[in-house]
Amino acid sequence: MRKVAILGSTGSIGVNALNVIREMPEHLSVFGLAAHSNAELVAAQAKEFGAKSVAMFDAKAAADLKARVNGATKHLAPGVEGLCEMAAHPEVDVVLTSLVGGVGFAPLLAAIRAGKTVALANKEPMVMAGAQFMSEAQRWGARIVPVDSEPSAIFQCVQGLNPDPKAAAPLKTIRRVILTASGGAFGKYQGDLSEVTPEMALKHPTWKMGKKITVDCATLMNKGFELIEIMNLFGLKREQVEIVIHPQSIFHSGVEFSDGSVLAQMGLPDMKLPIQYGMTFPARTTRVVEPLDLTAIGNLEFKKPDFARFPCLALAREAAQKGGGMPAVLSAADEVAVSAFIARKIKFTDIARVVERTMAAYQVSGGLPGFAEVVEIDEWARKKAEENLK
Repeated sequence: MRKVAILGSTGSIGVNALNVIREMPEHLSVFGLAAHSNAELVAAQAKEFGAKSVAMFDAKAAADLKARVNGATKHLAPGVEGLCEMAAHPEVDVVLTSLVGGVGFAPLLAAIRAGKTVALANKEPMVMAGAQFMSEAQRWGARIVPVDSEPSAIFQCVQGLNPDPKAAAPLKTIRRVILTASGGAFGKYQGDLSEVTPEMALKHPTWKMGKKITVDCATLMNKGFELIEIMNLFGLKREQVEIVIHPQSIFHSGVEFSDGSVLAQMGLPDMKLPIQYGMTFPARTTRVVEPLDLTAIGNLEFKKPDFARFPCLALAREAAQKGGGMPAVLSAADEVAVSAFIARKIKFTDIARVVERTMAAYQVSGGLPGFAEVVEIDEWARKKAEENLK
């Protein structure tokens, strides 16, 4: 029995994680639940799963939750403080972090320094300082298991080669990684992208996810984030990660090894599978998803991405190449720009413009920045991106 803390329990990943736990009561239980502001849903979740601890990021929502949940459930401080306390709690075995954006930075660090297994769906911290987090995980004996579908696929493919999943050293037998992308809402769209609406961008053809990541899929920035995340997780160079558009989302990703063999992880587009693996790793337990029927699917398509039409992907590749604090700038600027697009303050095509101008204003210094410096870079980039919104 593993006790799980879910940071982001009201979002798509968190709800799916609870669906998995509901089907695996002999293997998994809920210790803690945390969310941004949906106190009503967290209260219902805490009651059903008997959560010992709850936390809300928003202070007003925290007070609301306290009125809804009492008894043996402990209420942690609002804001990042409570998230970090839950992530590092000595009774927690697995921390599933599905927070949105840079808010997950400090809780991830807290979980790592407590030596936890981290089922990671919050990729932005790994974009901001992935190499530093991997080094810290090795130091404290923590494990980072990616939960996003494609990084999870790559992680699963390399397990047989890497007996120590905590190791940050490059896997010498990997020649390249084939990282697939669905293409998002506009993968087959031929119209003017400057005229698309948030409603159109949020209609993902194969996955049901939160608003921010769905828009990132539409711009292909999400795939750029995963490029950087994978480089950090496995110690790879940018040239070793090939991005391929695969609309059906069946071939989740693959790894080509030095002898030319390619291993791939395949399955229906259902996030419960990588979430389950992240929480039960390294064990494979009871199936909670529908089986894959290739004859029913028929054809699988693969094509190269259009970097000109989707410049966010090119910007992510640039940030990966420059390194240093540039990935943190990329992540922060994108978060600001996507929020503005969803609020109808800018056009879809302005997202890339805001990110590009913010990156252009930043000068990369030598070496990897420390955690405190990454936080400062993040704050600077957010302010600069807000200026660039104008």
